[in-house]
Amino acid sequence: MDLHKKPGHLIRRLNQNSTAVFSNHMQQVGLDLTPVQFAAMDVIARIPGIDQAKVAAEIGYDRATIGGVVDRLEQKGYIERTVCKHDRRAREVRLTEKGSEVFDQVAPVVQALQADILPGLSLAERDKFIELASKALAHIDG
Repeated sequence: MDLHKKPGHLIRRLNQNSTAVFSNHMQQVGLDLTPVQFAAMDVIARIPGIDQAKVAAEIGYDRATIGGVVDRLEQKGYIERTVCKHDRRAREVRLTEKGSEVFDQVAPVVQALQADILPGLSLAERDKFIELASKALAHIDG
C-alpha cells in the first residue's frame, strides 16, 4: 500500500500544512487565532446576529464543539453573545468593535497566505484543486 496515493493521507498532510502556514502567519502579525476561529469570525462578520448552531453549520463544525470556539473568541473580546429574541435557547453572535478591527487586519493576511498552502501548484492548478475539493465536499455536505 502506498499512502502517498491515498486521498485520506494526502488530505491529512495538506491539513497539517494549511494549519502550520496559518499559524505561522498569525504569529508574524502577533495574533493568537486559529483557522477555525477565523472561519467563525468570517461567518459572523458576513451574517451579524447569526446563532451559534448556524455558525457551526456554515463552517462544517459540530454543534457541540462550536461553543468552545465561541467561548475563546468571546474571551479575547472579538465577539459578543446575546440571547436570541425569538428562541431563548439560542445565542446570537456578533463581532465586537475589537473583533471587527482584528478581522479587518487579518483578512488580507489570510488571503495572502492561500498561495503558501499549496506550494508548487500553479494558479490554474490551485483553481482546479479548489474546484475538485468543492465538488467532493458538495456530495458530503449535501
